[in-house]
Amino acid sequence: MVWFRRRYLFYLLLIIAATWWSMNMTGFEWRKLAQIPNIFEMISNRFFPVEWSLFPRMARESLVTLAMAFLGTFFALIVAVPLSFLAARNTSGSSVIYGSVRSFLSGLRSIPEIVFGLIFVTAFGLGPFAAVLAIILHNIGVLGKLISELIEAADDGPQEAMKSVGATRWVGHLFSIIPQIWPNILSHYFYRFEVAIRTSLILGFIGGGGIGQQLFNHFQSFYYTAVALDIICIMILVIFVDVIGGRIRARVI
Repeated sequence: MVWFRRRYLFYLLLIIAATWWSMNMTGFEWRKLAQIPNIFEMISNRFFPVEWSLFPRMARESLVTLAMAFLGTFFALIVAVPLSFLAARNTSGSSVIYGSVRSFLSGLRSIPEIVFGLIFVTAFGLGPFAAVLAIILHNIGVLGKLISELIEAADDGPQEAMKSVGATRWVGHLFSIIPQIWPNILSHYFYRFEVAIRTSLILGFIGGGGIGQQLFNHFQSFYYTAVALDIICIMILVIFVDVIGGRIRARVI
């Protein structure tokens, strides 16, 4: 019991030390939070009235961002599902294949979308195409890992039943595992869809198009009333995807 208490005391001291070190490295100071009222003052003085005259243009740019996020996550899902079976211990069939695909997915996941975006913008030029490719590659790594973990946690009963009726290994995997994990796949997909919308905004800062590029341009030109409109459009996008995703998940489940 004494050893148990000492161990958790050690963990507590370790967390305190890590927190202190991180605050020191980042210049985090609690007294600076007293300047928060300046944010509200800036918003009230510069962001209003909202520049509603730009709404038709911003609505179109919002649709571009929505299309970027959808294509990026949808194509990533199509590639990630078969790769995830190769990256799961119970379905890969070979430790070499398992290790290789896992390492490949980890490599894709470790590279941020903005790094991919900078490479593709240089190769293909400015525009949404480069941003879509960046979202695809990163999300293959993320969705591949998440789905492979779902596959490893799937119930073995349906798989044994498929084998008992003479189904081949891959047919058995397909029809015994996918129905079990499909609702969770959709949950992961729509979450990554929401993340991709926010990622598209960042990619817009490097010339990826969409409302993110407009937001960057408006900030650069101090056009804050237009920035307010951009923020409203972004909020509408995220809420729209969340509502649609919730309804689809409810129907599937």
